[in-house]
Amino acid sequence: MLSLKNITKNYVTGDTTVEALKGISLNFRKSEFVSILGPSGCGKTTLLNIIGGLDRYTSGDLMVTGKSTKEFKNRDWDTYRNHSIGFVFQNYNLIPHQSVLSNVELALTLSGVSKSERRARAKQALEKVGLGDQLHKKPNQMSGGQMQRVAIARALVNDPEILLADEPTGALDTNTSIQIMELLKEISNDRLIIMVTHNPELAKAYSTRIIRLLDGRVIDDSNPFSEGEANAVNKGRKKKTSMSFFTALSLSTNNLMTKKARTFLTAFAGSIGIIGIALILSLSHGLQAYINHVQEDTLSSYPITLQSETVDYSGMVSSMMGKNVDEEELASYEEDRIYSNDVMTDMMSSVLAELQRNDLKAFKEYLEDDTNEILQYISDIQYGYDVDINLYSANTDDGVVQVNPSHLMEDMMGVTYSNSIGSTMSNSYSTNTQVFEQLLGNQALIKSQYDVVAGHLPENYDELVLIVDQNNQISDYVLYALNLKDQDELSQIMTSLTKGETFETTQVSFSYDEVLNTTFKLVLPTDYYEYDETTGIWTDLSRTSDTLKTVVDQGISLKIVGILRPSENSVNGSRSGSVGYTSALTDYVIDQVNRSEIVTYQKKHPDIDIFTGIAFPTEDVETPSYTMEDVNAYVATLPEEDQATMMQYFAVMSEDEIMNMFATIMGQQSTTATYEGNLTRLGVADPDAPSSINLYASTFESKDEITRIINEYNDARIANGEDDKTITYTDYVGLLMSSVSTIINAISYILIAFVGISLVVSSIMIGIITYISVLERTKEIGILRSIGASKKDISRVFNAETLIVGFTSGFIGIAVTVLLDIPINMIIEHLAGISGVAKLPVDGALILIIISMLLTVIAGLIPSRIASKKDPVIALRSE
Repeated sequence: MLSLKNITKNYVTGDTTVEALKGISLNFRKSEFVSILGPSGCGKTTLLNIIGGLDRYTSGDLMVTGKSTKEFKNRDWDTYRNHSIGFVFQNYNLIPHQSVLSNVELALTLSGVSKSERRARAKQALEKVGLGDQLHKKPNQMSGGQMQRVAIARALVNDPEILLADEPTGALDTNTSIQIMELLKEISNDRLIIMVTHNPELAKAYSTRIIRLLDGRVIDDSNPFSEGEANAVNKGRKKKTSMSFFTALSLSTNNLMTKKARTFLTAFAGSIGIIGIALILSLSHGLQAYINHVQEDTLSSYPITLQSETVDYSGMVSSMMGKNVDEEELASYEEDRIYSNDVMTDMMSSVLAELQRNDLKAFKEYLEDDTNEILQYISDIQYGYDVDINLYSANTDDGVVQVNPSHLMEDMMGVTYSNSIGSTMSNSYSTNTQVFEQLLGNQALIKSQYDVVAGHLPENYDELVLIVDQNNQISDYVLYALNLKDQDELSQIMTSLTKGETFETTQVSFSYDEVLNTTFKLVLPTDYYEYDETTGIWTDLSRTSDTLKTVVDQGISLKIVGILRPSENSVNGSRSGSVGYTSALTDYVIDQVNRSEIVTYQKKHPDIDIFTGIAFPTEDVETPSYTMEDVNAYVATLPEEDQATMMQYFAVMSEDEIMNMFATIMGQQSTTATYEGNLTRLGVADPDAPSSINLYASTFESKDEITRIINEYNDARIANGEDDKTITYTDYVGLLMSSVSTIINAISYILIAFVGISLVVSSIMIGIITYISVLERTKEIGILRSIGASKKDISRVFNAETLIVGFTSGFIGIAVTVLLDIPINMIIEHLAGISGVAKLPVDGALILIIISMLLTVIAGLIPSRIASKKDPVIALRSE
């Protein structure tokens, strides 16, 4: 079974070679109790270690089950120790942080035995040595004799063919020694036991064979065994040993738990770098989320705008800023003279040169192609048409009040200034002070920006919403414009102020129900006209207050169905202090106008001005001839007061004078009275040919992609020879905030780089502490190697330890960061009014924990490699 052939072992120390064994040749039976005696230093333990595979012989051969071990590799020796050898040491060599049961199970774990089976076999082995009731004790809770019994149980649990005992009674009292020897003698009935001892009495009393060594040689063998004797040879192949990663984790976890304070401090020190990076990541992520929110809100107010007619304003601005300067011309200037700079000429030239018509009809078809790449970057598309949404206050008892388009500013300026100045200023203000606005079509975007505080969002074309500010307020201008406050009061205010007088106003409030019951009347552009069968022309009903009141009363009712308020997190709502309507209202007006009777009539008579009954002027007829019937038809279209004035003139004029005056009037009107002009006046629009297109992007990156695709669209048109179909767009927001994200990211990366240094330093510290752990657990390394653990298994144990420390560091770092984010958010909200800025993303937290684990494992590679290379014999001798 086991044969030693001329085994020698030399130890080289510097220039000195010590011969520990000098040609040992021995054969052992399958089952016998062999005691090896001899003085200290004679080679007893060395011989035992060579037999057990802990040490390598210098020359000779060790035969195991008839097989030479000369070609054994490290894994073969590991398998040999795990399956064929069981060690019982003088100092027990139990792992202190493992329970009795776990110590015994360990050899089975390396053998790949299932958990349930190894638990049963370990219990059975402990019961065999009389410790069935001590399973969960730690070794330091047991007596010396009990610990030796645990060691024997561990040696027997894997059912080895050979049990090696190195001074098993050396640390025990006499009675306990006898108990251990009796146990070993019983075990020797079915396996080979080789015991090294200094006690010849015990050897003589219990051994079946005594071998004496002196100076590395066998000097006596009481019962030699020759090679010729029959001895069963087990040629079965042993399974390679392997420690599972979970076993390594268990060993490392138990070891770390014995040093809780040091483990926590180590993990906390390692977490400092993680805390720094996590805090930076929290702030940068939160700020980026805030910026994205600002971007989304900003871009909802400042879309990429395409107009049917547009101008490149960059050239105009450059001219206004005096940037277009000729350097050669400057060089010719004299220092003591002042020269003019033709800014206005350059500006107007630039505007006229860059005036371009966009084919929005073709571009709309392009946008409505579902396969278009551009659609994935657009959050909403808003089409605009040259159609007025004419809205009036529904209550006409005190007169007709138009609320959209509102003329409130025009009237107010007319009161304040002279007619010419007031007209100029009012035209400028009125275009920017309209109360009614079309809402975005993206419901999700609206819901992200606003809270519905009452009612609901519009669902039909005849439904409106009132948008208030964060304080549930709307400006008095809006109230005046909507006729919720008396507009006459505003005129009185302006009159008083211009005279230097004071005018006190009172604050008003409305309940939600009062607002939700507010209605307006929609009047289509075509509703103002009525066909006069007598004259054959269409008369304007808005010329008199009575007929206009009738038109308004017959208008379509629109009702406010909801009240919106900017949400708490909204930074820049797309609308504020206004009344919103949906694109369905615009579509409804266009459809109704295009199908109206007056539009149909005008299209059937394209050569006749339906408002005068007179033919449109043509290039062939420069001076048309008129009759008194034409004059009378024209006069009939005028308001009653104008008709009376006109008749007074006619009463004192001859027919020729009347015809000349009428021709003059018609000549003046012919500049605007055209077929196309009349259709525009009636609000006719082609749904497929918008006058403007607003493209809303959710992020600046999406906006950049949209502009890129538009440029590619233009390149494709040019390549196809369709230069007239290229699109010029206006990017109002431009680079307003695009660089902010870049700056924040750059600052974050720089800070992370600096904090990353502390993370690397802490990882190195963990590596050093792991090396200290290697030194502290040197004996454990020897124990593991003695029961068959490979070098990789040893590395795995310490890698598992660093992995646990790394995970703990990462977890502590994330936990501390989450806690620190609370006061940081409170401080930022107090100082800047921005809530929830510091917010650590979940994926970022997981990545940081993984990074922490990875860095600590890398830092522990060198210590774990040092641990794996330790000589098991030397490791077992360490204390």
